[in-house]
Amino acid sequence: MSSATPPTGTGALAKREARLAWALLAPTVISVSLVVILPLLAIIWISFKPFTLSDLRPPTPVVRESLRGSGDDLRIEYRLRNSSQEIAVEGVTLSDVLPGGVAVGEIVEPCVLEGRDLFCDFGTLDGGQRERIRIPVTVDGDLQAFEDFVEESEPRLTGSGPNVLTNLEFSLENFARVFNGSEFWGVLWVTLFYTVFGTIGALVMGLFAALLLNKSFRGQGFIRGLYLFPYVAPVIAVAFTWVTLFDPFSGSANALLVQMGLSSEPINFFGERPLALIMVTVFEIWRYFPLSFLFILARMQSIDSSMYEAADMDGASPFQKFWLLSIPQLLGILSVLFLLRFIWTFNKFDDIFLLTGGNAGTRTLTVNVYEQAFAISNIGAGAAVAVVILVCLIAFSFVFFRFISREEGL
Repeated sequence: MSSATPPTGTGALAKREARLAWALLAPTVISVSLVVILPLLAIIWISFKPFTLSDLRPPTPVVRESLRGSGDDLRIEYRLRNSSQEIAVEGVTLSDVLPGGVAVGEIVEPCVLEGRDLFCDFGTLDGGQRERIRIPVTVDGDLQAFEDFVEESEPRLTGSGPNVLTNLEFSLENFARVFNGSEFWGVLWVTLFYTVFGTIGALVMGLFAALLLNKSFRGQGFIRGLYLFPYVAPVIAVAFTWVTLFDPFSGSANALLVQMGLSSEPINFFGERPLALIMVTVFEIWRYFPLSFLFILARMQSIDSSMYEAADMDGASPFQKFWLLSIPQLLGILSVLFLLRFIWTFNKFDDIFLLTGGNAGTRTLTVNVYEQAFAISNIGAGAAVAVVILVCLIAFSFVFFRFISREEGL
């Protein structure tokens, strides 16, 4: 049987249909580009920039005008500084209009006064450079009104500097910092442990739950709804419940273990290595097994029951029917679930952050992104870790699709 092939006509009608198809697809392509591709390219761009939170704004000159002194020492002061501590600002000028009824004293360079128009040309301000301009004045009228005028007026500034985010200078400094850090490989190992065991555990638990409920019995709908509770409940609620339940001082779990004699003292489940990592992995399994349960149960109920009837006639044991009949039919959905759960778990942040904050040996790559970008304000390093996550997931997806057989429908 030959496979279907798209039409290959090159006539006027075919070209018109092709243009119409692209026109209909254009909104989708543009939406996907804006939502997915552009942010992804922005993260990759930032990862090659030595970019911190303070670099979100390009370096600019900043001025503050105030009235200082009294009597013969009365003066208008302009305090000028470069907003960046490292990058120079070029073409810096200041201009202001002085109020009438004021006698102005000597004007020093780099400022000049023409009538009431003050103009100062500072040229280039180096990183962290500060300048102070003092204009001696004598006020004939109301001093308070003059002071209010000075405080409320805003001098005009010009000057700009290169923006680290938009220039064409790139660096591998962020990646060097990420890989040279002694903690990176430990964080990567924690991420792989959490992802692999969390994914496999959720699939296995979902499979067993589907086997238990793949029978008709009274109250079946209620039990199925109960199984879905961990997945549909708000994550902040269930995470707080787990933290409270296993609290070493007031948790019910510790009180029960001590009273039963299974532990001589309370256990800090979320504060000790490696127990904290095991607990967050167990939480991942418990919270997300309902998704696997739903898909596996739906697939099991679509399997033709005649195969099992034939196996019963041949004297097959329950385990043989499960291993030789059910598993081959479930391999496709199990493969898809493994791919999705692996990617989602690898990117998981909120569960770990709510349970441990990434402490006690539970710091994964996603938590590392947060800490680099926001805790220490190194956005470039955070973006570099995000790119590492992207590369890891692309490599996993390539290996997954390379070695999964086409018979599974993937």
